[in-house]
Amino acid sequence: MAVRKTTYIDVELDWAETQLASWKQYVDANPLHTLEDRIKWKETKAGGAMPMVIASIESQGKFVQETMKNYLALLKEVDVMREKQEAKKVETRGGQELGSMAEEFLKGRG
Repeated sequence: MAVRKTTYIDVELDWAETQLASWKQYVDANPLHTLEDRIKWKETKAGGAMPMVIASIESQGKFVQETMKNYLALLKEVDVMREKQEAKKVETRGGQELGSMAEEFLKGRG
């Protein structure tokens, strides 16, 4: 019985693609022009409350920009990984997949 091996590149590629989708959603949901200071109220000793800035517009904007940079860097890596996957594929008649023994044979030849 032939068992298909899961390659690490497949797993890493799947993870990277889900990460890219997550980052894209975050950046799309937080456009720079709509950012506002995040404020929470802190209780004082006297029982009152005073506002405290949890995340300023500047820090949120910087984080969104860093996320966009990371997105573009990861996108390049995903493209390279996809090219590696395409280069590994061997065309067969009828669109069949190779068994594990045939894959090992081809790796040993290369």
